[in-house]
Amino acid sequence: MNRYSHKAMQTWVNLGPRFLPFADAATPDLPLSRLLRLSLFQVSVGMALVLLIGTLNRVMIVELDVPASLVAVMVSLPVLFAPFRALIGFRSDTHRSALGWKRVPFIWRGTMLQFGGLAIMPFALLVLSGGGEASQAPVWVGQVAAGISFLLVGAGLHTTQTIGLALATDLAPPESHPKIVGLMYVMLLFGMIVSAVVFGAALVDFSPGRLVQVIQGAAVTTIALNLLALWKQESRARAPANLRRPDPSFRESWDTFCRGEGARRRLVVIGLGTMAFTMEDVLLEPYGGQILNLSVAATTVLTATLALGGLFGFGVASRVLSRGADPYRMTGIGTLLGVPAFLAVISAAPLNSPLLFGLGAFLIGLGGGVFSHGTLTATMNLAPPGQRGLALGAWGAVQATAAGVAVALGGIIRDSVGAMAAGDASAAAQLGQAAGYNVVYWIEIWLLVATLVALAPLLRRARRPQSS
Repeated sequence: MNRYSHKAMQTWVNLGPRFLPFADAATPDLPLSRLLRLSLFQVSVGMALVLLIGTLNRVMIVELDVPASLVAVMVSLPVLFAPFRALIGFRSDTHRSALGWKRVPFIWRGTMLQFGGLAIMPFALLVLSGGGEASQAPVWVGQVAAGISFLLVGAGLHTTQTIGLALATDLAPPESHPKIVGLMYVMLLFGMIVSAVVFGAALVDFSPGRLVQVIQGAAVTTIALNLLALWKQESRARAPANLRRPDPSFRESWDTFCRGEGARRRLVVIGLGTMAFTMEDVLLEPYGGQILNLSVAATTVLTATLALGGLFGFGVASRVLSRGADPYRMTGIGTLLGVPAFLAVISAAPLNSPLLFGLGAFLIGLGGGVFSHGTLTATMNLAPPGQRGLALGAWGAVQATAAGVAVALGGIIRDSVGAMAAGDASAAAQLGQAAGYNVVYWIEIWLLVATLVALAPLLRRARRPQSS
Protein backbone atom coordinates (compact mmCIF):
# COMPACT_ATOMS: atom_id res chain seq x y z
CA MET A 1 0.00 0.00 0.00
CA ASN A 2 2.88 2.36 0.84
CA ARG A 3 4.43 1.61 -2.54
CA TYR A 4 1.22 2.62 -4.35
CA SER A 5 0.84 5.78 -2.24
CA HIS A 6 4.43 6.77 -3.02
CA LYS A 7 3.85 6.10 -6.72
CA ALA A 8 0.67 8.21 -6.72
CA MET A 9 2.46 11.12 -5.03
CA GLN A 10 5.37 10.84 -7.46
CA THR A 11 2.94 10.88 -10.40
CA TRP A 12 1.30 14.04 -9.02
CA VAL A 13 4.67 15.71 -8.53
CA ASN A 14 5.78 14.81 -12.06
CA LEU A 15 2.53 16.05 -13.62
CA GLY A 16 2.55 19.26 -11.61
CA PRO A 17 5.20 21.24 -13.53
CA ARG A 18 3.46 20.40 -16.83
CA PHE A 19 -0.13 21.30 -15.97
CA LEU A 20 -0.13 23.61 -12.92
CA PRO A 21 0.91 27.25 -13.54
CA PHE A 22 2.40 27.58 -10.05
CA ALA A 23 4.16 24.21 -9.91
CA ASP A 24 7.49 25.50 -11.24
CA ALA A 25 7.78 27.52 -8.02
CA ALA A 26 9.56 24.41 -6.75
CA THR A 27 13.33 24.59 -6.40
CA PRO A 28 15.95 22.01 -5.39
CA ASP A 29 15.75 23.36 -1.82
CA LEU A 30 11.94 23.61 -1.88
CA PRO A 31 10.54 20.68 -3.93
CA LEU A 32 6.92 20.53 -5.00
CA SER A 33 6.11 17.74 -2.53
CA ARG A 34 7.25 19.99 0.34
CA LEU A 35 5.26 22.93 -1.04
CA LEU A 36 2.12 20.81 -1.31
CA ARG A 37 2.60 19.59 2.24
CA LEU A 38 3.08 23.16 3.51
CA SER A 39 -0.10 24.27 1.74
CA LEU A 40 -2.18 21.87 3.86
CA PHE A 41 -2.66 24.67 6.40
CA GLN A 42 -4.78 26.39 3.76
CA VAL A 43 -6.91 23.26 3.47
CA SER A 44 -7.65 23.44 7.21
CA VAL A 45 -8.51 27.14 6.89
CA GLY A 46 -10.85 26.39 3.98
CA MET A 47 -12.51 23.65 6.01
CA ALA A 48 -13.11 26.05 8.92
CA LEU A 49 -14.53 28.73 6.60
CA VAL A 50 -17.00 26.30 5.02
CA LEU A 51 -18.04 25.05 8.45
CA LEU A 52 -18.65 28.54 9.84
CA ILE A 53 -20.14 30.32 6.85
CA GLY A 54 -21.89 27.49 5.06
CA THR A 55 -22.72 24.30 6.95
CA LEU A 56 -23.39 25.66 10.45
CA ASN A 57 -25.20 28.68 9.01
CA ARG A 58 -27.85 26.40 7.52
CA VAL A 59 -27.87 23.86 10.39
CA MET A 60 -28.42 26.49 13.09
CA ILE A 61 -31.30 28.17 11.24
CA VAL A 62 -33.09 25.13 9.83
CA GLU A 63 -32.38 22.08 12.00
CA LEU A 64 -31.65 23.79 15.35
CA ASP A 65 -34.22 26.58 14.89
CA VAL A 66 -31.86 29.34 16.05
CA PRO A 67 -33.03 32.89 15.14
CA ALA A 68 -31.38 34.14 11.93
CA SER A 69 -30.31 37.40 13.55
CA LEU A 70 -28.42 35.50 16.26
CA VAL A 71 -26.82 33.27 13.63
CA ALA A 72 -25.67 36.35 11.70
CA VAL A 73 -24.01 37.71 14.83
CA MET A 74 -22.25 34.40 15.50
CA VAL A 75 -20.98 34.05 11.93
CA SER A 76 -19.67 37.63 11.95
CA LEU A 77 -17.69 37.20 15.18
CA PRO A 78 -14.52 35.81 13.46
CA VAL A 79 -14.27 39.08 11.50
CA LEU A 80 -13.65 40.90 14.79
CA PHE A 81 -10.23 39.25 14.96
CA ALA A 82 -9.22 40.20 11.41
CA PRO A 83 -7.73 43.64 12.28
CA PHE A 84 -5.25 41.91 14.61
CA ARG A 85 -3.60 40.06 11.73
CA ALA A 86 -1.06 42.87 11.26
CA LEU A 87 -0.06 42.66 14.94
CA ILE A 88 0.23 38.86 14.72
CA GLY A 89 2.41 39.13 11.63
CA PHE A 90 4.63 41.69 13.37
CA ARG A 91 5.03 39.46 16.41
CA SER A 92 6.10 36.55 14.20
CA ASP A 93 8.68 38.79 12.48
CA THR A 94 10.37 39.68 15.77
CA HIS A 95 9.77 36.47 17.76
CA ARG A 96 12.80 34.45 18.78
CA SER A 97 12.01 31.36 20.78
CA ALA A 98 14.54 29.33 22.72
CA LEU A 99 14.10 26.61 20.09
CA GLY A 100 15.10 29.00 17.30
CA TRP A 101 11.71 29.20 15.50
CA LYS A 102 9.90 32.36 14.41
CA ARG A 103 6.79 31.23 12.58
CA VAL A 104 6.10 27.71 13.90
CA PRO A 105 5.01 28.74 17.44
CA PHE A 106 2.38 31.11 16.04
CA ILE A 107 0.99 28.57 13.59
CA TRP A 108 0.78 26.06 16.42
CA ARG A 109 -1.06 28.58 18.63
CA GLY A 110 -3.47 29.29 15.81
CA THR A 111 -4.03 25.57 15.34
CA MET A 112 -4.80 25.09 19.03
CA LEU A 113 -7.24 28.01 18.96
CA GLN A 114 -9.04 26.42 16.01
CA PHE A 115 -9.08 23.04 17.76
CA GLY A 116 -10.37 24.50 21.03
CA GLY A 117 -13.16 26.41 19.32
CA LEU A 118 -14.25 23.38 17.29
CA ALA A 119 -14.06 21.10 20.35
CA ILE A 120 -16.61 23.10 22.37
CA MET A 121 -18.71 24.33 19.44
CA PRO A 122 -21.14 21.40 18.94
CA PHE A 123 -22.15 21.29 22.61
CA ALA A 124 -22.48 25.08 22.69
CA LEU A 125 -24.77 24.96 19.66
CA LEU A 126 -26.94 22.25 21.23
CA VAL A 127 -27.33 24.38 24.37
CA LEU A 128 -28.03 27.42 22.19
CA SER A 129 -30.83 25.60 20.37
CA GLY A 130 -32.52 24.77 23.69
CA GLY A 131 -33.62 21.30 22.61
CA GLY A 132 -33.87 18.20 24.82
CA GLU A 133 -32.09 18.36 28.18
CA ALA A 134 -30.34 21.54 27.02
CA SER A 135 -33.63 23.39 27.54
CA GLN A 136 -32.91 23.42 31.27
CA ALA A 137 -29.79 25.56 30.80
CA PRO A 138 -30.07 29.37 30.85
CA VAL A 139 -30.29 30.94 27.38
CA TRP A 140 -27.25 33.11 27.94
CA VAL A 141 -25.03 30.07 28.57
CA GLY A 142 -25.53 28.78 25.04
CA GLN A 143 -25.12 32.24 23.54
CA VAL A 144 -21.87 32.95 25.38
CA ALA A 145 -20.41 29.48 24.74
CA ALA A 146 -21.29 29.58 21.04
CA GLY A 147 -19.87 33.10 20.71
CA ILE A 148 -16.60 32.04 22.37
CA SER A 149 -16.31 28.98 20.11
CA PHE A 150 -16.83 31.02 16.93
CA LEU A 151 -14.39 33.67 18.14
CA LEU A 152 -11.73 31.05 18.93
CA VAL A 153 -12.05 29.42 15.51
CA GLY A 154 -11.86 32.84 13.83
CA ALA A 155 -8.78 33.84 15.82
CA GLY A 156 -7.15 30.52 15.00
CA LEU A 157 -7.77 30.57 11.26
CA HIS A 158 -6.65 34.22 10.93
CA THR A 159 -3.44 33.44 12.85
CA THR A 160 -2.73 30.24 10.95
CA GLN A 161 -3.30 31.77 7.53
CA THR A 162 -1.27 34.93 8.19
CA ILE A 163 1.78 33.17 9.59
CA GLY A 164 1.51 30.26 7.15
CA LEU A 165 1.74 32.64 4.19
CA ALA A 166 4.68 34.41 5.85
CA LEU A 167 6.47 31.08 6.31
CA ALA A 168 5.84 30.19 2.66
CA THR A 169 7.42 33.46 1.50
CA ASP A 170 10.37 32.91 3.86
CA LEU A 171 11.07 29.54 2.27
CA ALA A 172 10.63 30.56 -1.38
CA PRO A 173 12.88 32.86 -3.43
CA PRO A 174 11.33 36.22 -4.46
CA GLU A 175 10.90 35.19 -8.10
CA SER A 176 8.67 32.30 -7.00
CA HIS A 177 6.32 34.38 -4.84
CA PRO A 178 3.57 34.76 -7.49
CA LYS A 179 3.38 31.00 -7.95
CA ILE A 180 3.44 30.46 -4.19
CA VAL A 181 0.41 32.72 -3.89
CA GLY A 182 -1.38 30.77 -6.61
CA LEU A 183 -0.63 27.42 -4.99
CA MET A 184 -1.72 28.52 -1.53
CA TYR A 185 -5.05 29.92 -2.68
CA VAL A 186 -5.81 27.02 -4.99
CA MET A 187 -5.36 24.77 -1.96
CA LEU A 188 -7.71 27.04 0.01
CA LEU A 189 -10.38 26.61 -2.68
CA PHE A 190 -9.67 22.87 -2.78
CA GLY A 191 -10.16 22.61 0.97
CA MET A 192 -13.44 24.51 0.77
CA ILE A 193 -14.83 22.40 -2.06
CA VAL A 194 -13.88 19.04 -0.51
CA SER A 195 -15.09 20.08 2.94
CA ALA A 196 -18.44 21.26 1.57
CA VAL A 197 -19.00 17.89 -0.11
CA VAL A 198 -17.94 15.87 2.96
CA PHE A 199 -19.97 17.94 5.43
CA GLY A 200 -23.04 17.79 3.19
CA ALA A 201 -22.82 14.02 2.84
CA ALA A 202 -22.20 13.48 6.56
CA LEU A 203 -25.20 15.58 7.62
CA VAL A 204 -27.76 14.22 5.16
CA ASP A 205 -29.41 12.33 8.03
CA PHE A 206 -29.13 15.09 10.61
CA SER A 207 -29.10 14.38 14.31
CA PRO A 208 -27.46 16.18 17.26
CA GLY A 209 -25.08 13.27 17.71
CA ARG A 210 -24.04 13.40 14.05
CA LEU A 211 -23.40 17.15 14.36
CA VAL A 212 -21.09 16.53 17.32
CA GLN A 213 -19.20 13.87 15.36
CA VAL A 214 -18.78 16.07 12.27
CA ILE A 215 -17.47 19.13 14.12
CA GLN A 216 -15.16 17.10 16.36
CA GLY A 217 -13.90 15.27 13.27
CA ALA A 218 -13.09 18.66 11.75
CA ALA A 219 -11.17 19.57 14.94
CA VAL A 220 -9.02 16.43 14.78
CA THR A 221 -8.48 16.87 11.03
CA THR A 222 -7.29 20.44 11.64
CA ILE A 223 -4.64 19.23 14.07
CA ALA A 224 -3.49 16.49 11.69
CA LEU A 225 -3.30 18.72 8.61
CA ASN A 226 -1.44 21.54 10.33
CA LEU A 227 1.03 19.20 12.03
CA LEU A 228 1.79 17.58 8.68
CA ALA A 229 2.12 21.00 7.05
CA LEU A 230 4.62 22.24 9.67
CA TRP A 231 6.78 19.12 9.89
CA LYS A 232 10.42 20.08 9.16
CA GLN A 233 9.47 23.27 7.27
CA GLU A 234 11.16 26.06 9.24
CA SER A 235 14.82 25.65 10.12
CA ARG A 236 15.94 26.49 13.63
CA ALA A 237 18.18 29.51 14.11
CA ARG A 238 21.71 28.66 15.22
CA ALA A 239 22.37 31.83 17.22
CA PRO A 240 20.11 32.13 20.26
CA ALA A 241 22.53 34.64 21.76
CA ASN A 242 20.51 37.47 20.23
CA LEU A 243 17.50 36.67 22.38
CA ARG A 244 18.07 39.80 24.47
CA ARG A 245 18.48 42.20 21.56
CA PRO A 246 15.74 44.86 21.89
CA ASP A 247 13.02 44.68 19.27
CA PRO A 248 11.27 47.63 17.66
CA SER A 249 7.79 48.31 18.93
CA PHE A 250 4.74 47.61 16.81
CA ARG A 251 4.24 51.35 16.30
CA GLU A 252 7.82 51.77 15.06
CA SER A 253 7.50 48.80 12.71
CA TRP A 254 4.12 50.02 11.46
CA ASP A 255 5.56 53.47 10.75
CA THR A 256 8.42 51.85 8.84
CA PHE A 257 5.96 49.76 6.85
CA CYS A 258 3.78 52.78 6.04
CA ARG A 259 6.80 54.72 4.79
CA GLY A 260 7.29 52.01 2.18
CA GLU A 261 6.51 52.65 -1.47
CA GLY A 262 2.78 53.32 -1.74
CA ALA A 263 1.96 51.22 1.35
CA ARG A 264 -0.98 53.28 2.60
CA ARG A 265 -2.48 53.70 -0.86
CA ARG A 266 -2.05 49.97 -1.50
CA LEU A 267 -4.10 49.21 1.63
CA VAL A 268 -6.82 51.59 0.40
CA VAL A 269 -6.87 49.77 -2.95
CA ILE A 270 -7.12 46.40 -1.19
CA GLY A 271 -10.03 47.57 0.94
CA LEU A 272 -12.02 49.18 -1.88
CA GLY A 273 -11.44 46.33 -4.33
CA THR A 274 -12.27 43.63 -1.80
CA MET A 275 -15.54 45.35 -0.93
CA ALA A 276 -16.35 45.64 -4.63
CA PHE A 277 -15.85 41.92 -5.27
CA THR A 278 -17.50 40.55 -2.10
CA MET A 279 -20.60 42.67 -1.46
CA GLU A 280 -22.67 40.29 -3.61
CA ASP A 281 -21.38 37.08 -1.98
CA VAL A 282 -24.62 36.22 -0.19
CA LEU A 283 -26.84 37.67 -2.93
CA LEU A 284 -25.91 35.84 -6.13
CA GLU A 285 -27.73 32.58 -5.36
CA PRO A 286 -30.90 34.30 -4.06
CA TYR A 287 -30.81 36.57 -7.13
CA GLY A 288 -30.69 33.56 -9.43
CA GLY A 289 -33.51 31.81 -7.60
CA GLN A 290 -35.82 34.77 -6.98
CA ILE A 291 -35.28 36.83 -10.14
CA LEU A 292 -34.31 34.24 -12.78
CA ASN A 293 -36.30 31.35 -11.26
CA LEU A 294 -33.30 29.03 -11.23
CA SER A 295 -33.52 25.75 -9.33
CA VAL A 296 -31.41 24.92 -6.28
CA ALA A 297 -29.21 22.69 -8.45
CA ALA A 298 -28.67 25.51 -10.93
CA THR A 299 -27.66 28.01 -8.25
CA THR A 300 -25.27 25.42 -6.81
CA VAL A 301 -23.64 25.19 -10.23
CA LEU A 302 -23.47 28.99 -10.16
CA THR A 303 -21.40 28.89 -6.98
CA ALA A 304 -19.07 26.38 -8.61
CA THR A 305 -18.79 28.70 -11.63
CA LEU A 306 -17.76 31.56 -9.36
CA ALA A 307 -15.12 29.38 -7.71
CA LEU A 308 -13.91 28.16 -11.09
CA GLY A 309 -13.48 31.76 -12.23
CA GLY A 310 -11.41 32.52 -9.14
CA LEU A 311 -9.29 29.41 -9.68
CA PHE A 312 -8.68 30.35 -13.31
CA GLY A 313 -7.84 33.91 -12.28
CA PHE A 314 -5.22 32.76 -9.79
CA GLY A 315 -3.72 30.43 -12.39
CA VAL A 316 -3.44 33.09 -15.09
CA ALA A 317 -2.10 35.70 -12.66
CA SER A 318 0.51 33.24 -11.36
CA ARG A 319 1.80 32.53 -14.84
CA VAL A 320 1.88 36.17 -15.95
CA LEU A 321 3.39 37.57 -12.75
CA SER A 322 6.08 34.89 -12.69
CA ARG A 323 7.30 36.28 -16.02
CA GLY A 324 8.01 39.66 -14.44
CA ALA A 325 4.71 41.48 -14.99
CA ASP A 326 3.90 44.41 -12.72
CA PRO A 327 1.55 43.26 -9.91
CA TYR A 328 -0.17 46.67 -9.86
CA ARG A 329 -1.02 46.32 -13.53
CA MET A 330 -2.42 42.87 -12.79
CA THR A 331 -4.48 44.42 -9.98
CA GLY A 332 -5.86 46.96 -12.47
CA ILE A 333 -6.76 44.24 -14.98
CA GLY A 334 -8.66 42.31 -12.31
CA THR A 335 -10.52 45.48 -11.30
CA LEU A 336 -11.48 46.23 -14.90
CA LEU A 337 -12.81 42.69 -15.36
CA GLY A 338 -15.26 43.32 -12.55
CA VAL A 339 -17.10 46.10 -14.42
CA PRO A 340 -18.46 43.98 -17.32
CA ALA A 341 -19.04 41.16 -14.85
CA PHE A 342 -21.54 43.14 -12.79
CA LEU A 343 -23.08 44.70 -15.89
CA ALA A 344 -23.72 41.17 -17.18
CA VAL A 345 -25.36 40.16 -13.89
CA ILE A 346 -27.56 43.28 -13.93
CA SER A 347 -28.54 42.71 -17.57
CA ALA A 348 -29.43 39.06 -16.98
CA ALA A 349 -32.74 39.96 -15.27
CA PRO A 350 -34.37 42.10 -18.01
CA LEU A 351 -33.06 39.73 -20.69
CA ASN A 352 -34.08 36.66 -18.63
CA SER A 353 -30.75 35.07 -19.53
CA PRO A 354 -29.30 32.52 -17.09
CA LEU A 355 -26.37 32.12 -19.49
CA LEU A 356 -25.48 35.82 -19.17
CA PHE A 357 -25.85 35.52 -15.41
CA GLY A 358 -23.46 32.56 -15.35
CA LEU A 359 -20.96 34.46 -17.49
CA GLY A 360 -21.14 37.38 -15.09
CA ALA A 361 -20.54 35.10 -12.10
CA PHE A 362 -17.52 33.55 -13.82
CA LEU A 363 -16.08 37.01 -14.57
CA ILE A 364 -16.62 38.11 -10.96
CA GLY A 365 -14.59 35.14 -9.80
CA LEU A 366 -11.96 35.74 -12.48
CA GLY A 367 -11.61 39.44 -11.70
CA GLY A 368 -11.55 38.83 -7.97
CA GLY A 369 -8.87 36.16 -8.31
CA VAL A 370 -6.63 38.34 -10.48
CA PHE A 371 -7.16 41.34 -8.19
CA SER A 372 -6.34 39.39 -5.01
CA HIS A 373 -3.26 37.82 -6.58
CA GLY A 374 -1.97 41.18 -7.79
CA THR A 375 -2.37 42.93 -4.44
CA LEU A 376 -0.90 40.04 -2.45
CA THR A 377 2.10 39.72 -4.77
CA ALA A 378 2.73 43.48 -4.56
CA THR A 379 2.55 43.24 -0.77
CA MET A 380 5.07 40.38 -0.73
CA ASN A 381 7.49 42.03 -3.14
CA LEU A 382 7.45 45.45 -1.45
CA ALA A 383 7.54 44.28 2.17
CA PRO A 384 10.38 45.99 4.09
CA PRO A 385 13.26 43.70 5.15
CA GLY A 386 12.25 41.55 8.11
CA GLN A 387 8.60 42.64 7.91
CA ARG A 388 6.96 40.02 5.71
CA GLY A 389 4.70 38.88 8.51
CA LEU A 390 3.58 42.44 9.24
CA ALA A 391 2.99 43.19 5.55
CA LEU A 392 0.99 40.01 4.96
CA GLY A 393 -0.90 40.58 8.20
CA ALA A 394 -1.84 44.09 7.08
CA TRP A 395 -3.05 42.70 3.73
CA GLY A 396 -5.09 40.03 5.48
CA ALA A 397 -6.50 42.43 8.07
CA VAL A 398 -7.75 44.90 5.46
CA GLN A 399 -8.98 42.17 3.12
CA ALA A 400 -10.89 40.19 5.77
CA THR A 401 -12.37 43.26 7.45
CA ALA A 402 -13.46 44.79 4.15
CA ALA A 403 -15.03 41.49 3.06
CA GLY A 404 -16.97 41.13 6.31
CA VAL A 405 -18.25 44.71 6.21
CA ALA A 406 -19.15 44.41 2.51
CA VAL A 407 -21.16 41.21 2.96
CA ALA A 408 -23.11 42.74 5.84
CA LEU A 409 -23.76 45.97 3.90
CA GLY A 410 -24.85 44.02 0.84
CA GLY A 411 -27.55 42.21 2.77
CA ILE A 412 -28.69 45.35 4.57
CA ILE A 413 -28.87 47.43 1.38
CA ARG A 414 -30.72 44.73 -0.51
CA ASP A 415 -33.34 44.33 2.23
CA SER A 416 -33.73 48.09 2.76
CA VAL A 417 -34.17 48.93 -0.91
CA GLY A 418 -36.49 45.96 -1.40
CA ALA A 419 -38.65 47.07 1.53
CA MET A 420 -38.81 50.65 0.21
CA ALA A 421 -39.79 49.44 -3.26
CA ALA A 422 -42.43 47.12 -1.82
CA GLY A 423 -43.94 50.01 0.13
CA ASP A 424 -44.19 52.22 -2.94
CA ALA A 425 -46.44 50.72 -5.61
CA SER A 426 -45.10 52.95 -8.40
CA ALA A 427 -41.48 52.20 -7.49
CA ALA A 428 -42.21 48.49 -7.28
CA ALA A 429 -43.80 48.54 -10.73
CA GLN A 430 -40.86 50.49 -12.19
CA LEU A 431 -37.96 48.70 -10.52
CA GLY A 432 -39.38 45.21 -10.00
CA GLN A 433 -38.12 42.53 -7.60
CA ALA A 434 -34.51 43.03 -8.67
CA ALA A 435 -34.35 46.59 -7.28
CA GLY A 436 -32.51 45.71 -4.08
CA TYR A 437 -30.05 43.43 -5.87
CA ASN A 438 -29.32 45.92 -8.65
CA VAL A 439 -28.57 48.74 -6.22
CA VAL A 440 -25.91 46.55 -4.60
CA TYR A 441 -24.42 45.63 -7.99
CA TRP A 442 -24.25 49.28 -9.08
CA ILE A 443 -22.57 50.21 -5.80
CA GLU A 444 -19.98 47.53 -6.53
CA ILE A 445 -19.35 48.99 -9.97
CA TRP A 446 -18.73 52.41 -8.46
CA LEU A 447 -16.44 50.84 -5.86
CA LEU A 448 -14.47 49.31 -8.74
CA VAL A 449 -14.17 52.78 -10.32
CA ALA A 450 -12.97 54.17 -6.98
CA THR A 451 -10.43 51.33 -6.79
CA LEU A 452 -9.04 52.26 -10.22
CA VAL A 453 -8.77 55.92 -9.18
CA ALA A 454 -6.86 54.97 -6.03
CA LEU A 455 -4.65 52.57 -8.03
CA ALA A 456 -3.67 55.08 -10.76
CA PRO A 457 -0.78 56.72 -8.82
CA LEU A 458 0.69 53.31 -8.04
CA LEU A 459 0.58 52.37 -11.72
CA ARG A 460 2.33 55.61 -12.70
CA ARG A 461 4.96 55.05 -10.02
CA ALA A 462 5.55 51.50 -11.29
CA ARG A 463 6.10 52.71 -14.87
CA ARG A 464 8.51 55.48 -13.92
CA PRO A 465 11.67 53.33 -13.54
CA GLN A 466 11.00 51.68 -16.89
CA SER A 467 10.79 54.98 -18.76
CA SER A 468 13.93 56.46 -17.22
